[in-house]
Amino acid sequence: MIQLDLFYRRPSKAAREAMCRTAMNLRHVPGGRYEETAAAEEGVKDVTGHDHTKIVTSGNSAILSVMSTFPGKVLIPDQGGWTGFRKMAEFVGREVREVPTELGIINVDELSTSLSENKPDALFITSFAGYMAEQPVKEIYEICSDAGVTLVEDASGSVGDRTGKLANGDHAHVLVASTGAPKTVNVGSGGFISTNDKKIFEDARDILKAVKAGPVTCAGIAQEIKNAPQVLAKTAEACEFIKKGLKNGGLNKFRDPNDLGAPAILHPDKRGINICISTSSPKKTGYKLRKSFKVHGGGIVTVCPRYERIMVDAVCLEVKNLDLKCLKPENLQVIIKIIEETLV
Repeated sequence: MIQLDLFYRRPSKAAREAMCRTAMNLRHVPGGRYEETAAAEEGVKDVTGHDHTKIVTSGNSAILSVMSTFPGKVLIPDQGGWTGFRKMAEFVGREVREVPTELGIINVDELSTSLSENKPDALFITSFAGYMAEQPVKEIYEICSDAGVTLVEDASGSVGDRTGKLANGDHAHVLVASTGAPKTVNVGSGGFISTNDKKIFEDARDILKAVKAGPVTCAGIAQEIKNAPQVLAKTAEACEFIKKGLKNGGLNKFRDPNDLGAPAILHPDKRGINICISTSSPKKTGYKLRKSFKVHGGGIVTVCPRYERIMVDAVCLEVKNLDLKCLKPENLQVIIKIIEETLV
């Protein structure tokens, strides 16, 4: 059995140093605003293009704050979203409806009908369905705008997208994100809300007071968000490299499109930051892959069905969890070899 030593992604050295300096030199600002908070907010606005932002304690805090501002129903994907969407909606007493998807991807041709039937105040999506395939966010945004529905995009995995397709303030009414480990902006804690609609912050004022992030977290975000474009690009490139290698090795060659139990890459041609592979024995396959991938500090194998990934029998290789230094071609070739020996 081939084994490969890998490393779970940590905050960058520059971010850790910035957080340490802030913790050691922190001075209380009674009733005021820390300069670290201002720096983090400016950093977020620079990458999202929105006019207003708030730094909060976590991604779920961001979702909770925004969710509380909608008095009516909210819509979420039937799979490939984030579990916090439903949990936060239930916490504030909002009715949740699901929009049908094609293995996590929203069908834009059917979205208008779903919005018309459900009449939600907002649609909550993640930039990448299950982290494996990017959503057609611009098209979704246009349909939501025409219907008077607020699009809230969870951009935890897509901050700094150089293509401009994801985490783009021009294509989302509200962006929320986690900056916990091992997200694209990775400081171990925190999150943010970004929008052009300042009224959202006014309506969520009481919750925002309770979930305001401290200056140490803000110092880390202000530094780490500079690395987000590179982190996202290199992770997506690594996934594309692995998928191409697996396809060349025959993983998808004999697959019946209707047989989700047969080993095959799901959404093989879409950009993503993890790789989901259908299998008839996900627990057994997941166990074997974990034995082969020795990840220091964490793990990279997720077993499905799982709402926040995909609701079919599959395993997911969480490439997004890996330190960038692990994403060298020689390591990616070994990853391909291990998957082939385990699944093909």
